[in-house]
Amino acid sequence: MDKLDLRKQYKSLYSPSAKNVALVDVPPFKYAMVDGQIEPGATPGTSESFQQAFQALYGISYTLKFMSKLRKDDPIDYTVMGVEGLWWMDEGEFDINQPDRWCWTAMILQPDHITEAMYQEGLAQLKKKKPSPGLERLHFETFHEGLSMQIMHIGPYSAEPTTLEKMHAFAQANGYTRRGKHHEIYFGDPRRTDPAKLKTILRQPVDRQ
Repeated sequence: MDKLDLRKQYKSLYSPSAKNVALVDVPPFKYAMVDGQIEPGATPGTSESFQQAFQALYGISYTLKFMSKLRKDDPIDYTVMGVEGLWWMDEGEFDINQPDRWCWTAMILQPDHITEAMYQEGLAQLKKKKPSPGLERLHFETFHEGLSMQIMHIGPYSAEPTTLEKMHAFAQANGYTRRGKHHEIYFGDPRRTDPAKLKTILRQPVDRQ
């Protein structure tokens, strides 16, 4: 049985340069998603609801992986992708320095052969086997970003403003306007990885002026 690796399949989207901002056209993708808002006084690292979302997302993603692998008709094995996050604020432009105003969608990309019916079956299994608060907020959606700019940020999350300024300068110099939600794609566990070595793709949908 061949093993599907979405990160390799979509290399241009998941292995960008850390030196230069690039334009990409992101196709519609299927995601397991959980929505929420950072609690007052909390950060993503201390937010209980955000941590519950991670648990729910990995739970459903591995459940779907094993369901796919054990299918009698056309079994498919694949590598589970990592968590991604959409970030915004209810009022005003997203400000990375105001975490207590952040709204979020945490999500994990699913292979195209995963259907709504498979998702519902997997969710029912997971709720019965390992119920958790995050599962009640879980949903399965198709998300289409389209034209976007992105770059790999290497270093602590607190240093992202410098990389974001590079993205903003690129947009202004090349005639693009930002739209939609700030998108981050995470590599590595911040609890175990040296902050200086953390890798995060920063992605921002854009329109041509």
